[in-house]
Amino acid sequence: MKFVAFERAKQGTGASRRLRITGRTPGIVYGGAGQPQLIELDHNALWHAIKKEAFHSSILEMEVAGQSSKVLLRDLQMHPYKQLVLHIDFQRVDANTKLHMKVPLHYSGEEESAAVKIDKCLINHVVSELEISCLPADLPEFIAVDLTGLKKGVSLHLNDIALPKGVKVVTHGKPNPVVVSVVTVAEEVAEPVAAAPAAAPAKGKGKK
Repeated sequence: MKFVAFERAKQGTGASRRLRITGRTPGIVYGGAGQPQLIELDHNALWHAIKKEAFHSSILEMEVAGQSSKVLLRDLQMHPYKQLVLHIDFQRVDANTKLHMKVPLHYSGEEESAAVKIDKCLINHVVSELEISCLPADLPEFIAVDLTGLKKGVSLHLNDIALPKGVKVVTHGKPNPVVVSVVTVAEEVAEPVAAAPAAAPAKGKGKK
């Protein structure tokens, strides 16, 4: 995914505020052999870009002053209530240095699994993304997880997921956590409620 940035000369709170008024977002690029580079981006273009999953989880091609470089999105500072990106950080990518990234999981096939189709179970996606370690060339945009083999009473664990070549998962805590759980739905058959006996008509007082 490619985007265009522009060199930024001034820094500081006041300069950044004036920049936002003109429809630009201040940012910085750091890492690698070079010095941190101050940049600015068109806010409207950036706003559309951050809505795309690939912008957050894949290597990006940044063009500044006619030169291209590969970067990763590292931090995004949003306004607390406005649709406004206040600041953005990128990291330069070194082809020979391993990355640590969070990559989304794309689930498919659960409607065709025996757990859902036959046993009417509920499928709970416990994990939506994985933290991985790999070289830039091996970084996947997402990891596909096929759920067609799910069965009643059997959960899917991390070790059950087929990882792309060169990709390792970084775990914190349990080495083989549950990724997808299969929940059995207890069907409660409502018993018919006996109709309440009709109330006897109130006896009116007879006239003497």
